[in-house]
Amino acid sequence: MRQEGDFQDFYQANYGRILAMTAAVLGDRQEAEDAAQEAFARALTRWAKLGGYALPEAWVRKVALRIAIDSGRRVRRAVRTSVKMAAQRHVPETEPGDSLAFTPLGAALKRLPLRERQVVVLHYLADLPVQEIARECGLAPGTVKTRLASGRRRLEAELGERNEAITDAG
Repeated sequence: MRQEGDFQDFYQANYGRILAMTAAVLGDRQEAEDAAQEAFARALTRWAKLGGYALPEAWVRKVALRIAIDSGRRVRRAVRTSVKMAAQRHVPETEPGDSLAFTPLGAALKRLPLRERQVVVLHYLADLPVQEIARECGLAPGTVKTRLASGRRRLEAELGERNEAITDAG
């Protein structure tokens, strides 16, 4: 079946990029793998139509981000509920398997509000222009620019503080 081979080629060419982008948004590689795999599974069921798109990876990217955002919301709700139920129990900010937490940039990205993290990742990691991000996220271009600027300021401040602390300690 040629159509099945086309999807396999598409999957192999795009999975790594979609996974990296989703991991940067979520800050958790396992959650990102789940989101990316679910997005590609949905694409496979629609491949007869999607295969004809000029950019089927844009569809998969959009679905993966929606899944990631929903997953992030579920995780945050679960953490809040756990904290309320066991106030004396300490919930670490990062988990041992959290691959992005081991880099200063990954840790700083994880602390950005989700709306800013999403546009920063799409712009800098997925290399999408503002207009494309606006279209994919259903936002006005001005909103995307505002979120990018705010995210950059937060990252710069946080990473700058970290560099100053390293310099002072050294």
